[in-house]
Amino acid sequence: MSAPSPQPAATHSNSTIQAALAAVEAQRVAVKEYPGKSLSLVRALQALADAQRDSGDVAGAEAAYREALAVSEKLVVPPDALADVRTSLATLLDFSGREEASLAIYEEAISNHEALGGDNLEVAAQLRNNVAMTYKGMGKLALAEQHYLRSLETLENKRGRESECVACVYNNLGSLYYAAGFPDQAKEMFEDGLKIRLTVLGENHRDVAQSYCNLATACHELKDNEASKEYFETSLAILEAQLPAEAASFEAMGLDYMAMLDIIGEESKAAAFKKRLEKALAV
Repeated sequence: MSAPSPQPAATHSNSTIQAALAAVEAQRVAVKEYPGKSLSLVRALQALADAQRDSGDVAGAEAAYREALAVSEKLVVPPDALADVRTSLATLLDFSGREEASLAIYEEAISNHEALGGDNLEVAAQLRNNVAMTYKGMGKLALAEQHYLRSLETLENKRGRESECVACVYNNLGSLYYAAGFPDQAKEMFEDGLKIRLTVLGENHRDVAQSYCNLATACHELKDNEASKEYFETSLAILEAQLPAEAASFEAMGLDYMAMLDIIGEESKAAAFKKRLEKALAV
């Protein structure tokens, strides 16, 4: 007899959701008789929402998260449970293309996590990073800066300066200042992020290459084209050594480099690099 075929992922998802629905119904009954069971209902609703989210049912997940919040507002639920639900709902809205709708929920979740203190402060800092990205996309650059700076302060206090999450915020701040038309400040942030990444990740990491590329862009904006070329070439060398895994990044960065060379009148160098790019990607 042949071995049974593996069940499709959808079947597994459906069984998980059905079990979660049954658990929610059982907890709804329990809460009617024993209001003190409210935390169990909130946890069951969150488990259901998580399963629906993972299966792609965004509307169902949102409804379950919102019901969990409604239960939390009516009955006594520990602050950490409330923070978890708000975080889940905010990220669901954010990553499903409803960034602006996520903002108010994010703000409440941040307040919850900051009130809890301890490790929750780091969660709040990461959520501030998400909020800042949304404000940047909306063109509200001052608000984005406020959240990035608060995030940076918390992460440096909790993790120390030399950590990848701190480098990431420096990079995000640099991108914000660049978009706002302040290339000097952007360059300073990119330099800080690069120094940290070199220490934490080493010289050959793809994120280090990205930091060099960011610096190249800022230097070009500042008319320091010699530095820009040097940073681009360092970045590209890191990625080229990691082909084919980094082919997409190498190609994208190479196109940016060629565009910069064309702008500053070094067409022959751009043409030479184009041949190098095509040869490297053909391997």
